[in-house]
Amino acid sequence: MVVGFEKAVSATKSVVTSVKKAPTTLSSDRVINFARGDPTMYESYWRQMGEKCTVVISGHNLMSYFSNGGHFCWFLMPELDRAIRRLHCVVGNAVVDDDRYIVVGNGSTQLFQAVLYALSSSYDPDTEPLSVVAAAPFYSSYPEETEFLRSGLYKWAGDAYSFDKDGAYIEVVTSPNNPDGAIREAVVNRDGGKLIHDLAYYWPQYTPITGKADNDIMLFTFSKATGHAGSRIGWAIVKDIAVATKMVKFMELSSIGVSKESQLRAAKILEVISDDCQNSAPDKEENFFEYGQRLMSDRWEKLREVVKRNGVFSLPKYPQDYCNFIGKYTDPSPAFAWLKSKDGLNCDNLLRELKIVTRGGTNFGVDSNYTRISMLSPDEEFNLLLERLSAIQGTIINGNN
Repeated sequence: MVVGFEKAVSATKSVVTSVKKAPTTLSSDRVINFARGDPTMYESYWRQMGEKCTVVISGHNLMSYFSNGGHFCWFLMPELDRAIRRLHCVVGNAVVDDDRYIVVGNGSTQLFQAVLYALSSSYDPDTEPLSVVAAAPFYSSYPEETEFLRSGLYKWAGDAYSFDKDGAYIEVVTSPNNPDGAIREAVVNRDGGKLIHDLAYYWPQYTPITGKADNDIMLFTFSKATGHAGSRIGWAIVKDIAVATKMVKFMELSSIGVSKESQLRAAKILEVISDDCQNSAPDKEENFFEYGQRLMSDRWEKLREVVKRNGVFSLPKYPQDYCNFIGKYTDPSPAFAWLKSKDGLNCDNLLRELKIVTRGGTNFGVDSNYTRISMLSPDEEFNLLLERLSAIQGTIINGNN
């Protein structure tokens, strides 16, 4: 059967790719959603951990707003502060010395808003809003998150590569990048700029850990580090106490802090990971990051083989590097596959014909022949993705087959 995707073809295109579904034993015809970055693939690992991560909270516990009234971030639980610093030291992916300030948030999304407020609130309110940019392809939620509050302090200004405005600005640097997994540095590099480093995926299961990040503002999220997206915990590591204090003020006014129950759960899980990573017993089982790196590497190997066989798409190639945490050279295995249609077709629409929902390239500031596919789904859904991608074949119908 020829899949009808003519709507995805440019009217001016002279060479058309026909995608045919090969015979398949597809067990299900349901729609599978790979547009979201919901990290449910880690559930099997945490299930086998049994009661090691259990936290018991009595009815009279955690009733106050305050976790540490004398601390600049008064809602940050001391247990979580210690667990975050310890894990970064164990993994070696960020500097967390005593002169670095931890701000906890309801996921990194809220922290991103808090940083925008903190960096822009010191500028003259009578001037035009501060420009916020990121290099394309950029995380698809940055434009919406920046514009959502319709703040007069800042505004979304698009692709950092094309930004040529004088004066102050904020550049968001995501590394490894979402959606394409590339290691990124700042692009604009002009006087008056402030940088936000989104390091949500700078963990050993996604990329080699080559050194300790030491940027002015670094954002991390519990969801991508461990898979616990539902706890809604993120944290920022900040050098400037003035910026950190303004972030705390934003959090205070927007949500009066962060759930203590979520913080204690996150602290417990991070401590379990650190304990396992530092376990030197000869009969120890693989720790969480070793498990994640093995699983992600296996998934990428399978996806590359399927893409190579069907001839319709291509994937980025990443350089191997030495991972200080694992202690050997490893290949990057990003949380998302940045899929490209070889013949310039609308990649998202093409996959929807196969009942595969993805997030198209235009959401990330680039052309529609790209689309992003989550690599973090459960095994059943990921295997179904491979089955459906394996069932399509590309042919050229411009007089040559």
